[in-house]
Amino acid sequence: MSEDHLDHDAGDLPFWRIRNVRLAVISGVLLAAGLVAEWLALAPPLGTVAFAAAVAVGGATFVPDSLRGLLHHEVGVGTLMTIAAIGAVLLGEFGEAASLGFLFSIAEGLESYSLTQARRGLRSLLALVPDTATVVRDGRSVSIPAGELGVGDLIALRPGERLATDGVVRSGRSALDVSAITGESTRIEANPGDQVFAGAVNGGGVLEIEATATAEDNSLARIVHIVEEAQERKGQGQRLADRIARPLVPGIMVVAAVAAIGGSILDDPAVWLPRALVILVAAAPCAFAIAVPVTVVAAVGAASRSGALVKGGAALEMLGAVGVVALDKTGTLTQNRPRVVAAHPLDGVDRDELLSIAAALEARSEHPLAPAILAAAPGVSPATDVEAVPGQGLVGMIDGTVVRLGRSGFLAVDGLESALDQAEEAGATAVLVERDGRTIGLIAVRDELREEAAETVRELRRMGLAVVMLTGDNRRTAEALAAAAGIARVEAELRPEDKARIVEQLRLGHRVAMVGDGINDAPALASADVGIAMGAMGTDVAIETAGVALMGEDLRHLPAVLRHSRSAIGIMHQNLFLSGMILVVLVPLAAFGVLGLAAVVAIHEVAEVVVIANGLRAGRVTARPLS
Repeated sequence: MSEDHLDHDAGDLPFWRIRNVRLAVISGVLLAAGLVAEWLALAPPLGTVAFAAAVAVGGATFVPDSLRGLLHHEVGVGTLMTIAAIGAVLLGEFGEAASLGFLFSIAEGLESYSLTQARRGLRSLLALVPDTATVVRDGRSVSIPAGELGVGDLIALRPGERLATDGVVRSGRSALDVSAITGESTRIEANPGDQVFAGAVNGGGVLEIEATATAEDNSLARIVHIVEEAQERKGQGQRLADRIARPLVPGIMVVAAVAAIGGSILDDPAVWLPRALVILVAAAPCAFAIAVPVTVVAAVGAASRSGALVKGGAALEMLGAVGVVALDKTGTLTQNRPRVVAAHPLDGVDRDELLSIAAALEARSEHPLAPAILAAAPGVSPATDVEAVPGQGLVGMIDGTVVRLGRSGFLAVDGLESALDQAEEAGATAVLVERDGRTIGLIAVRDELREEAAETVRELRRMGLAVVMLTGDNRRTAEALAAAAGIARVEAELRPEDKARIVEQLRLGHRVAMVGDGINDAPALASADVGIAMGAMGTDVAIETAGVALMGEDLRHLPAVLRHSRSAIGIMHQNLFLSGMILVVLVPLAAFGVLGLAAVVAIHEVAEVVVIANGLRAGRVTARPLS
């Protein structure tokens, strides 16, 4: 079946208001009227007129699309049904034609309803945005429609209110409920300078938030847009169904034509012409056409409502086939909130001086450890002429003196061997500081493991998945953190291109999912069979680069979405098997004249109902983490 006829807004309507459903009901009423007219032996034209009207109304759900497809040299299931209906009319079988039109229109209506209902679950995210927002203008609070919000508007968010668009907190402190967006029940703290997103519910004090996006372009709207685009991408299962259906349809037409012509020559045309129509309909891959799309749309919608953005059928199927999970360390396994845990100055330098020099170099750095060092020495003036040495450290000037900061190997350890060993054994990253050619101390910075990291790794291993840590950190630090998380294999001291190379090597024997932050790990995410971005809410790069984006920060979403995808793929395979068995059984029965046209159509439509109902089960399996 074609999706061209689907009304993408129908998911917002009751079942009975969907166009294809109403046409199916009208066709059914007309069919019933024709049957009653025949049963009561009323004037013959009355029954024929009712049947003809039933064919016309029911055919309106699939004939126009079929004819448009023929103009573009495309044939599908609707083409077969159109030919069968026209053939039945030409043979004078108006009742059979009416039955076919009615039953197939029911299938079209059910397909419209199932797909749009599944889409409705995704678009319900947009309902999280309130209709109005309170903004501060000229010192007064004014309520305006959310659609009129502009970038730079100052929003006053009171306790219990929902945020209408993305923004940055300018004043006030509160705890926000973002469970509807990320699927996580824990409230997040909102302080001045923090970024907050549309749909968050204020749970405490009054916040003043500067809007950074319009209501039409906020993070929720972007998510819905990206997923709806991704739903058009076909996964392997859907491509399999297409590969079967595309040659099968013209093949069926040839077989039916041979049966009609050959049977008419060798036997009675009155027997074989109707039988050819029955064969045509019996072999129609109706259930194949809907088996995969309804499952994919339902599964993707369920995942999005639970904080996991799965970009279409291809990503869903890759998730279901993953055998290895590669995890970045910083921001994925760790909290991405590094802090200075120790400072070891050498003789002649005190602790504050050591931290001040390091902070001056890090003042304009984008290195992950920079915030920790700056927090330990606030208010320091930045160094001048600072240059980054990729993968090694920083070089700059302070009061005319050359200063450097970086890893061991880039700078000499010079008497700090014991402090270096102690830091690395504790899972901390050691940063050496040099002034005027002499190492003056070591700073140990540690990013703690997420509380759920070990639990997540255990769950992944219970699922039969191999787990690998990839990190740019030194090996001893990486191995200490990996041991605490329960990860046996560690690939350390990697640059971004090295991570991509390791992922390619892992792919030689298994499907690989790479989990990272979506920015620094972009090459590895792109190299994996499926990339998974952690904590991607509002991060365009993460959403665009990865096939899957976990909106929240809870790492337990990872095994949850993997379980969800496996369940959905199982449902998809069930649907494909059932669809194939329908064809295997019906075609011989139709060829030997056991089943008539109405019976074959009825069986097809019952099978479609079963396939649709089974596919929608994927929408009830959520991607929420186990508590």
